[in-house]
Amino acid sequence: MLNIKNEVLLNLYVVAFLTLVAGLLIFGRLYQLSVVEAPKWQAKSDSLYLKFVDVYADRGNILADDGSLLATSVPYFDIHFDAKAEGLTNQVFEEGLDSLAFLLSTYVDQHYTPGAYKLWLDSLRNIYPDNTRGIRYVPIAMDVPYPKMLQIKNFPIFRLGRNKGGLIVEQKPKRDRPFKILAQRTIGYVREGALPVGLEGAFDKVLGGSQGKQMMLRVPGDMYIPINDLAEIEPRAGDDLVTTIDINIQDAAESALLKACETHDADHGCAIVMEVKTGAVRAIANIGRTPEGWWETFNYAVGERVEPGSMFKLASFMAMVEDGHLDDFDEKIPVYKGKMKFYDEELLDAVPHGQDSMTIRDIFAQSSNVGTASLVQKYYGDNRKSAAFVKRLESFGLDQTTEIEVGGEEKPYIKQPGDPKSEWSGTTLPWMSIGYELLLSPLQLLQFYNAVANDGRMMRPYLVQRIERYGKPVKEFQPYVVRRSIASRGTIRKAHELLKEVVLTGTAKNIRPSKYTIAGKTGTAQLNYHKFKADAGIRHQAGFCGFFPADDPVYSCIVVISEPKRAGYHGAEVAAPVFRAIADRCFAMKPELHQPIQPKTKLATADLPSLNAGQKRDVRNALEWLNMPWYESDKLPDWVSLSARNDSLILRTRLVADKTVPSVVGMGLKDAIYLLENRGCKVKVQGVGKVARQSLAPGTRANNTTCVLYLE
Repeated sequence: MLNIKNEVLLNLYVVAFLTLVAGLLIFGRLYQLSVVEAPKWQAKSDSLYLKFVDVYADRGNILADDGSLLATSVPYFDIHFDAKAEGLTNQVFEEGLDSLAFLLSTYVDQHYTPGAYKLWLDSLRNIYPDNTRGIRYVPIAMDVPYPKMLQIKNFPIFRLGRNKGGLIVEQKPKRDRPFKILAQRTIGYVREGALPVGLEGAFDKVLGGSQGKQMMLRVPGDMYIPINDLAEIEPRAGDDLVTTIDINIQDAAESALLKACETHDADHGCAIVMEVKTGAVRAIANIGRTPEGWWETFNYAVGERVEPGSMFKLASFMAMVEDGHLDDFDEKIPVYKGKMKFYDEELLDAVPHGQDSMTIRDIFAQSSNVGTASLVQKYYGDNRKSAAFVKRLESFGLDQTTEIEVGGEEKPYIKQPGDPKSEWSGTTLPWMSIGYELLLSPLQLLQFYNAVANDGRMMRPYLVQRIERYGKPVKEFQPYVVRRSIASRGTIRKAHELLKEVVLTGTAKNIRPSKYTIAGKTGTAQLNYHKFKADAGIRHQAGFCGFFPADDPVYSCIVVISEPKRAGYHGAEVAAPVFRAIADRCFAMKPELHQPIQPKTKLATADLPSLNAGQKRDVRNALEWLNMPWYESDKLPDWVSLSARNDSLILRTRLVADKTVPSVVGMGLKDAIYLLENRGCKVKVQGVGKVARQSLAPGTRANNTTCVLYLE
C-alpha cells in the first residue's frame, strides 16, 4: 500500500515539475517576443498592415456663361520621405546625401543650411541601426505646385522613386478662383465642419464625382502611406457646371456696388441682374463690411429678408389697377401736405412738398407715402377688403420663394388679416402698402419686377444652365415659367407707364439716360422705425428696382444698399446711380440693347455713309448689322468701296494692284497698313479716324518709299 502511495506522489511531482518547466519556457519566450525582439516584430507587423483608403476625385469646374473659369481644382502636392524604403541602400544614401541637403536648403527651405539638412536626413536614416524601424513618412514640402514638384522629383536620391529613393508624392486638389472674389458667395464652398454654401454646396455631388480606393501601408506613428502611385480603383472626376453668370456684367455690378458702399460708408449691399425673357441670373453681387475690408461675407441678395419700402408701391398700385379702382392716372388725389393720421399714428412723406393734392401719376413718380396709403386704405380699408388686397399680392407671386439653386432663401413674410400670429392692426394696411410690415428678399422682389418687364410672365431665376462632362452636355436646365401671367395686359401696360414716369419726371430723374430708356422705382426704407416717429439713431436702406431698355426690356436689376451714413441715404441718390452704372456698362457691351438703324424715310445722299472702303466681307457685315440695304454687282473683288447715290448705297470695286501703291482713302488704319506694307511701303500716320488723304498717289511704284496717311 505504501509503495502505491509513493508511486502516486512521484508521478505527481514529475507532472508538477514538467508543468513548471513548461511555464518557465512559455514565460521566457513571451519575454523574448515582447521585449527582446519587440522592434523586429513590430516593424514586421507594421509592414504587413495594409488597408484601402478613400481617394477623392478631381472636383469639377464651375464656368461662366462664356466658358471662363469661376472655380477650378488646381493640383498641389505633398512631398514626404521614407528613410527606411526597402530599396534605399546605404551606398545610395551616402553618395547622394550632400547634394540632396544642398538642394533642399537652396530650393525648398532656406531657413536651414545644407549642413543642418544633412544632419537631419542622416538622423532619419540611422535612428535604428539594425534597419528595423525608423521614421517612414517625413514631410519635406507641403502644398507644392506642379512645376516645383517636378523639380524636387529630380533631386539626388529622390529621383530613384518610391522604393529605391524613398520619395512619396501625394497629389491633392486645391480649389482656385481665377477671378478671386468675383461672385464669391454665389460660387460658395464646401468645407469640413461647415455648412455647404452656394453652387459648390448645392451641386456638391455633381462636382465631387465618385471616390476611388488606394492601398495604403501603416507605418509607425499610426500613419498611412500609399504603396503605389496609382489607385487600385480610380476615382471618377466630377462634372462641370456651366452657370448663367456673365463675367462682364458681374464685374460691372460688383465694381459699381463697391464704389457706392465706399462712397456712402454703407454697412452692406447687393445687386442682381436678371435676363427678362428667361430668368437667367447674369450677375449677383454682395458686398459687406469686415474688419479686413469689403468682402462677400453673406449672400444678402438671396438670404436677407428686408422691408422693401417704396419699391413695393408698384405692387400696391397694380393691385388697385387690377381690381378696377384706378383708371385715370391724371386724377388728382388729396395728399394733405404730406402728413396724414391713420388711427393714432402719423404718416409722413419722405420729402416735404407742401402740396394739398397730386395726380395719381405724380403720387407714384414722386413716391408719396401719404398718397399711396390713403388710396389703399380707401379701397381696402375694412377686414374683408384687406384680405382681398393680400390675396391680390399673392396672385402676383409675392408670397412664394424663387427656388433658386443656392441655399439660404426664406419664404416671404406677408401679414394675414384675421390671423392672430400676424398681429394685424388698424395701421398695418397703410404701412404695408408702402413696403413695411412685410419681408421680401431682393431676389424675390426682382422676380416680381422681372415679370412686369416680361409682359406679366413670371420666370424662375436660375444660375445653372447645364452640367457638362468633358465638354459634352449631361443635363440642361431650361427656363421655367412660374406663372403665365401675374396680371392682365392692361395692368402690366399701366405698370410700365408708371415705372417710366419715375425716371422721366420722378424721384429717379437723376439717372435718366440719353441713349436708352430705364423704367424703375426708388425705395428708401427706415430700418429701426416705429411708424415713422422721429429717432435720432434712425438707419436707412436705399434701393432701386427696374428694367432696361424700358420699351423692350432685356435685363431687370435690383440694387439694395443698407445703412448708408454719408452723402445721402435716399434710393435716388445711393442705389439708383449704381443701377445706372450697371445699365450703362451693359448698353456699351451688348449690341442687343441698341436700337437698330432702320430709316423709315428715304435718306438723302448726304445723310448716307459713303467714301468708306475695306474688305468686302467686313463692309457687308457692317451693313447687315446696321440693317441698311445696299446694291452691288455680281462679281466683286475682295476690296470694295461704298458710295451713296440718290437714296441708295452701292458697293463698287476698289482696284488694288499687286505692285503699285493702291488707294486706301476711306479705309480704316488696319486695312490701309496691311495693303501698303505688303507692297513695300513704309507707313507714317497722322490724326485719328479713317484715311482721308495719302501722300503717295495711287499707281506709284512703292520701292521702299514712305507713305504718310492723314486720318480724319
